[in-house]
Amino acid sequence: MPLIDAANIACGFHAGDPSIMLKTIRLCKKHGVRAGAHPGLQDLFGFGRRKIEVDTGDMYAMILYQVGSLKAMLDAEGVELSHIKPHGELFFYMQRDTAIMRTVLDACATFKVPVYASQNAEQEAMCNELGIPFQGEVYVDIDYSPEGKLLPFAKSRAATPELCSERAFSATRMDTGKDINGTQFSFGFGNKPFSICLHSDAPTVLENARAVRKAIDEANRDKFASAAPHL
Repeated sequence: MPLIDAANIACGFHAGDPSIMLKTIRLCKKHGVRAGAHPGLQDLFGFGRRKIEVDTGDMYAMILYQVGSLKAMLDAEGVELSHIKPHGELFFYMQRDTAIMRTVLDACATFKVPVYASQNAEQEAMCNELGIPFQGEVYVDIDYSPEGKLLPFAKSRAATPELCSERAFSATRMDTGKDINGTQFSFGFGNKPFSICLHSDAPTVLENARAVRKAIDEANRDKFASAAPHL
């Protein structure tokens, strides 16, 4: 927790439970880490990474239910809800289905906080339409397709701390990444702030976080003093 700036807290559907949620909130409070909701599909067995078709009405209720439960705990602890970030297959479902994307974002709009996602023009445009702040992200422990789109965790290669650091360096210094074939592409952030995502279930997550923290701190010192990327 001391290595990160913002935490995405699972809300019980793909991981977590009330006690874990509250414990995580208290850790965020102790370490000065921003606490965000991480709603997912109702898939504990598959960690929210399996495809499940959901009716739009049910999806709207699912997002309100998950984020609302976390917000109640945050309120009890005197901690603000920082952001909302759809998890795993829910994110990819949103990219495949415009109606699902709109439904999820309509529910998110209730809470009046930024929505985090891998940088993509479609979701950013819909967030702008709905008046929701959009926070683009770079992922350093999973791969991108030749089209520059995020790949699912299961289709990505295991990332070493060295690779995570290299990717963070490239994103913060040059606004670029490499796809799964090693071809360079631009994220298109320009001078906009962005965040860097790490997965807590990666085998080397602690080493990954230390390496990326170092890369971000160096970038902040050298280039992003006023608009720093965060982890």
